[in-house]
Amino acid sequence: MKNYDLLLMSWQSLKRRKVRTILTIIGVIIGTCSIVVMLSLGIAMDQNFKEQIASMGDLTIINVNAEHYGPEPNPANKNRPKLDDNAVATFSKIEGVKAVMPQKRAYYRIAAGKMVSDVQVIGVNPETLKEFDFKIDKGRLLTPTDKEALIFGSYVSQSFFNPRLKNPHMYGPVNVNLLSSKLLLTADFGYGQRQRSNDDPDFKPPPVHEVKGVGILKESNDEKAYCAYINIAYLEKILAEDERQSLQNRERKNIRQNQNKYDVIKVKCHDFRDVQKVQEQIKAMGYQTYSLTEMIESMKKASRVMQLILGGIGAISLLVAALGITNTMIMSIYERTREIGVIKVLGAELNDIKKMFLLEAGMIGFIGGIIGVLLSYIISFVLNKIGAGMMEGMGSSKLSVIPVYLAFGAIAFATLVGLISGYSPARRAMNLSVLEAIRTE
Repeated sequence: MKNYDLLLMSWQSLKRRKVRTILTIIGVIIGTCSIVVMLSLGIAMDQNFKEQIASMGDLTIINVNAEHYGPEPNPANKNRPKLDDNAVATFSKIEGVKAVMPQKRAYYRIAAGKMVSDVQVIGVNPETLKEFDFKIDKGRLLTPTDKEALIFGSYVSQSFFNPRLKNPHMYGPVNVNLLSSKLLLTADFGYGQRQRSNDDPDFKPPPVHEVKGVGILKESNDEKAYCAYINIAYLEKILAEDERQSLQNRERKNIRQNQNKYDVIKVKCHDFRDVQKVQEQIKAMGYQTYSLTEMIESMKKASRVMQLILGGIGAISLLVAALGITNTMIMSIYERTREIGVIKVLGAELNDIKKMFLLEAGMIGFIGGIIGVLLSYIISFVLNKIGAGMMEGMGSSKLSVIPVYLAFGAIAFATLVGLISGYSPARRAMNLSVLEAIRTE
């Protein structure tokens, strides 16, 4: 028999028993829909985790941190490799690394007229700013020839206050135009106040450095929004001046000599998938590392467990549907025993009979799978409409996400379940005795 004839006979057989066929298909619809919706909740949860973590910073960046030194350096840190130019060169040669940015960090008071703000100032190499996704909203980025120039995070301009007021923070922060104002930079956190807390007559405050603002970065949710950036060579110069002129810093000079050259080295990978491999190589060298992918991995584990639980709940419904398909096919054999005998007498091959019943079972699974997926999209749409109000302000508005691969996979799986459920009844039909089949009324 031709495949077209087998397909036509299978379809006509399903149409003859409409009620039973529809009820069996409904079981497949419910099972498929349950699995797809349940898995879509887990997928949405996973995507929400990634979006929340991505808003905290770049997922392709690894932070290599210096160990902490207090008044007495920890002897256990003596043998640790240092964050210096050799480390920068070594990291740059690792496969999968796109760029490396060493950073020197210090806290300074920035003054604009009577207004001041205490900001973390980070020294960077201007050549690597674009590689690390520094984007300008106003002004320009730093250039290698810049010395006293600064670029600011989007929120720095909103953190200024007047230290001469009795309760300066009571009046709230003042917004300062950092690109047009004359700016001063100092490690003296008493600068601008009417009275100093230090009454030592021999105390010599750190020097004041004239700087200028050349750019404001685009708004972001990571540390860039709250820091100021300067050419690392110029930052090292003013740090050295502060040490020479400030008594307090001179007393700490011996400790600073034991410290790393850089406070942080940021390593940017070409792709998110390279991060874990590169991070493991850097850790193997003895460095301390951190990346946002570590949070993602822990969240992924929780998400996988949740998806397995939700998928298992949906699979129970599809298992019940599979039993329904098996029952339908067995009943069909009982009702069509004489028909099967006649077909065999007319010369139909045993495999043709087997194919006919498998096609019927497969069609039930296929049709139920398609309708189940369509129903899943409708339910997903409703859930997301409801979730839009519930999750407002949480960075995402989706409770359910059905990717294309899940939709096609669900249809294929429902069809496969139908074929598997119909396999035993199909073999039974194939092995029926012709004489017994013809005698059956």
